[in-house]
Amino acid sequence: MATRLFLCGEKTMNDNENKFLGTEPVGSLMRKYAIPCIISLLVGALYNIVDQIFIANATYLGSYGNAANTVVFPLTVIALAIAVAHLF
Repeated sequence: MATRLFLCGEKTMNDNENKFLGTEPVGSLMRKYAIPCIISLLVGALYNIVDQIFIANATYLGSYGNAANTVVFPLTVIALAIAVAHLF
């Protein structure tokens, strides 16, 4: 069976180095990867809250700016989910 090589910048990553994803217990992997995911989602939500505050203070945008941000934020999360899914 041939091994695939992935180029990551200057480093070369062998496909065999990722075997732990198939051999480690699921609970261990969930603890390892869930915390960074939760932190990134919280940072994104905080960014959205700060955007809403700045948009609300802009007199020339009014409620249309908040409505646009409310519509676009879930689309951004969906696009991020699709982008991350293509990495695996």
